[in-house]
Amino acid sequence: QVQLMESGGGSVQAGGSLRLSCAVSGNSISRYYMGWFRQAPGEQREGVASIARVGTITYADSVKGRFTISRDSARTLYLQMSGLKAEDSAMYYCAADPMKWPGLQPAYAYWGQGTQVTVSS
Repeated sequence: QVQLMESGGGSVQAGGSLRLSCAVSGNSISRYYMGWFRQAPGEQREGVASIARVGTITYADSVKGRFTISRDSARTLYLQMSGLKAEDSAMYYCAADPMKWPGLQPAYAYWGQGTQVTVSS
């Protein structure tokens, strides 16, 4: 069983930056397929960025060139967000799966509780 805990959310003005972190308990992060998702009120959860165990990365078109997903050698997944826009405001979740890589689809086995990002224009 893996537990995920996000942090780093907050309020920022448009054009600003934030870095989200996801602490992974249990096995080394390299044993999981990982993803970042977001969900705004009244909207479906959407994939933002994902990273496979071997390091392959995918991004949603809406964040390419602005967001960067990375992981350290131990137990933390990151999402560096720059050039933030009002439409990036949402609850951000990290997700993990030990067996399959759903990519940007919300089909991961494990989920964190989320961290709120609010961007004011």
